[in-house]
Amino acid sequence: MKILVDFIQIKNIEESQIFTQLKCSANEALLLQNLTKKYLQGQDDVLVLELLSELYPNDDFKHLEHLKEVKVLLELGWLHQQSFAPVKVSEITPLELLNTAVGLTPSLLKLLQDGASEVELPDIKPYSDHLEYLQDQFFRIELYQKMSTIRQDVHEHSLGIDRIQQKLQLLENRINQRVEQTPQKLVLDKFFKQKKLEYKEEIIFLALLREEYSASDSSLRDMNTLIDLISLDEYDRIKNRSLLEESSNLVNEGIIDYEEMLNPFGGISRAFYIVDDVLQSIIHPHKNKKVRRLKLNALIEEQDIFELIEPETSLDDVVLAKDTQTTLENLMRQVDKEVVGRLVEWGVKDKKSGIDARIIFYGHAGTGKTMTAYSLAKSLKRQVLAFDCSKILSMYVGESEKNVRKIFDTFYDLSQKTKTEPILLLNEADQFLSSRSSGATSGSEQMHNQMQNIFLEQIENFKGMLIATTNLLENIDKAFSRRFNYKIEFKKPDEAQRLSLWKKMLPDNAPYTEDFNVAELAKYSLTGGQINLIIKNTAYKVAVTPEPIFSIEAFVSEIRREKDASFDGEKSMGFLNK
Repeated sequence: MKILVDFIQIKNIEESQIFTQLKCSANEALLLQNLTKKYLQGQDDVLVLELLSELYPNDDFKHLEHLKEVKVLLELGWLHQQSFAPVKVSEITPLELLNTAVGLTPSLLKLLQDGASEVELPDIKPYSDHLEYLQDQFFRIELYQKMSTIRQDVHEHSLGIDRIQQKLQLLENRINQRVEQTPQKLVLDKFFKQKKLEYKEEIIFLALLREEYSASDSSLRDMNTLIDLISLDEYDRIKNRSLLEESSNLVNEGIIDYEEMLNPFGGISRAFYIVDDVLQSIIHPHKNKKVRRLKLNALIEEQDIFELIEPETSLDDVVLAKDTQTTLENLMRQVDKEVVGRLVEWGVKDKKSGIDARIIFYGHAGTGKTMTAYSLAKSLKRQVLAFDCSKILSMYVGESEKNVRKIFDTFYDLSQKTKTEPILLLNEADQFLSSRSSGATSGSEQMHNQMQNIFLEQIENFKGMLIATTNLLENIDKAFSRRFNYKIEFKKPDEAQRLSLWKKMLPDNAPYTEDFNVAELAKYSLTGGQINLIIKNTAYKVAVTPEPIFSIEAFVSEIRREKDASFDGEKSMGFLNK
């Protein structure tokens, strides 16, 4: 206890044995000395007003000038403030401290007892390389994680946060001092300055970078976890969500991105990651040639097989039968972390593989099979590589079998070069999936069977997500049917679904007659595709009239034309028929 006795008895505080370790001014050390004496007399906490009034005259309010010294001691971690809610010291104004109580932290007590602080950091020296710098930054994230855990535990004493905040403050000061002494440019520090990232944006980026280096399945990628990391309370959480929204600096500038997945409660959660070219520039700063995966947009021009689709609608935008909607929701749950974890644990799924699904969408033309495929991709935050199967026979005469393999080989090649694996969409796959001819004798029949055998083999070994659309399921070869683990029927919409389709598709800004009642149109048996076509045709017809206004009669006229031209054998039906 010699150090403690020396500290409270010495007259010239700068000659104290621990003064240099305090890293504070003489006036600030005098405040600590006074508080230490009170602590030994049984006072754990002292009002700041009382403390300053004893040391400095208050007749001219001179004691108020020393409030800033109390704040410095709080920032250094030698004092803690008694508060009902955790408050970041940097956000407190000195005057707010006047009527609050402060006390000595365990770190200062340890220093007074042993002559060594609770946090002993190495001497300040330049960083030898960016990996040494990253090591300090990752330790910084660990401290933020610990504080986040304590804040969520209502039974944890606030002093736990005080101790960690002190460690964090000392660590951040040391990082800044070491950066200043380092002659070479540190890649990550340079990146932060170039992108002008704010303090909290840096923490988010570092947390995601730490996950990349640890190669773990940690929840630090989760949106709510990242927000908790940088938030003090519920209000702060609401405010900080903007840092991870679509319009945020980090996402908008292409620094980070996210994948959306369905959680067990039916909601959509976001898992964030650092964009690949940014990540490579940090991890491999000295490589002249970037080893990175490209965007499909840059690769699609190199081939002539697929059309790249950027989906614009999600599953929330499509009107589906209840059974179909339920099946698609179950499919999306495959990407939920807990579900994937169970499948990996059971040995059913490879930990590194993505979603595996071979799906048939079947049903009448115009029932929304292709749109639903696009919408499913949007909800999974995937792009679509679409192939029109009706073109396979005409691509190269006599080489159709070769072209089947080329479809899949090209898809795999593009997938390996991209960050997020696309969905393979095979539109109008009837000829691939139809029953094979038994005892085929003609050359065309043999070629067709051979093409189907190759297609069957490719489906059997396919890894990823494949969607095939067809109008006629009854003609599908049983061998193909067994290879698809999801067979989803698209029925013609009932009246309630047709009403939803009309409401979604009718133009919002168009003029309508006063007696216009969309429910009247929903009574006609139409598919979604037909409704979309009828609306467009009606719009063109109305737009050229002297008084352009939409009426029920204008739509009924187009409905009759559509039904009369239909090849499905339906006749014009409905309550307005004349």
